[in-house]
Amino acid sequence: MKNFLITVLLSFSIIAESQSFVPNSPPLNVKSYILLEPNTGTVIAEFNSDDAIEPASMTKIMTSYVVADQIDNGLISLDDEVLISEKAWRMQGSKTFIEAGKRVKVSDLLKGIMIQSGNDASVAIAEYAGGTEDGFVDLMNAYAESLGMNNTSFKNSTGLPDSNHYSSARDLANLTLSYINKFPNEYALYKEKQFTFNNIKQLNRNKLLWRDESADGVKTGHTSSAGYCLVGSAKRGGMRLITVVAGSKSDKDRFSDTQRLLEYGFRFFATQKVLSADQELKEISIWGGLADTLKIGVKKDISLTLPRTSFKDLKINYKHKNNLQAPIEIGDEVGSIEIVSNGEIVYTEKLEALESIESKGFFGRIWSKFVLWIMSLFGFGDNESS
Repeated sequence: MKNFLITVLLSFSIIAESQSFVPNSPPLNVKSYILLEPNTGTVIAEFNSDDAIEPASMTKIMTSYVVADQIDNGLISLDDEVLISEKAWRMQGSKTFIEAGKRVKVSDLLKGIMIQSGNDASVAIAEYAGGTEDGFVDLMNAYAESLGMNNTSFKNSTGLPDSNHYSSARDLANLTLSYINKFPNEYALYKEKQFTFNNIKQLNRNKLLWRDESADGVKTGHTSSAGYCLVGSAKRGGMRLITVVAGSKSDKDRFSDTQRLLEYGFRFFATQKVLSADQELKEISIWGGLADTLKIGVKKDISLTLPRTSFKDLKINYKHKNNLQAPIEIGDEVGSIEIVSNGEIVYTEKLEALESIESKGFFGRIWSKFVLWIMSLFGFGDNESS
């Protein structure tokens, strides 16, 4: 009986050790979704994330992105006054309620796009920034190409249905990532809960802003063919997550779907800096130099997004040559590192010299080469790992 109990306990221990501490991502009844940690670019969960979707008003993220970039480059100003065209005024769907023949500041049009999802504001600012809406759409597609949005094609600035107007969950997530990093001031408008223009107050359509105090964006979208969509973003502590949900069945579902993804990501994953730029990671031998050793490390901070339980057993493998010879300059590549978690390589990066080492004189270099030649006869000088 005792042996039987020991066997059972050992079996249970083996099973427990082999089980994952992270459950599968929540099942969602949607066309596609993605959950992305933007600092490391880690995709935590996804479903059909590269499939073509109708972006609807999520299109306006790119509309405001183009304008933010033009502001950043001094091509337009928030105080510029835009003459509202008849076309912009007549736009159907969601409105900011601008009026034809009047002038409206770029700052107000941006709020109308980002907070009220105004189709009229989108066309007005597109005509101002691009000359015509078609000219602005060319800019949108050029920006999409530069951002690597390979599954995206824009045909208008509003997101109104068009068979050749499409994007993907991954593309929209990466667009949002770039927006947050490059234009934080303009991005901040996405968390404003209301905007009053022409004496008409409208609430932000993103109800996540009221449900989750860590949420700070981003943009809803809906048409009968697209379903209910949402690009969401939230930041808790030092960790941010971006979600895209496309094709939820109802307005309620798109927010509950997004919240389920966010809770899953924040609950079971973490982002931590594991190595610092210019930190000495190892000291290795060098031949033919005025110094015998060389300090090596990485030239950028390295952060990882992993299941929370995976950080406790991180291991670093170093790979470099034993027969490095001077001279060496700061920044010279001297090898690589592998960061391993649970026996799996989760990150690789090149190792660089953190200092310069001058070479010895002529006879010193000759002697070093002779010693290395002797060592090579006995199989030394291969890659070293530790």
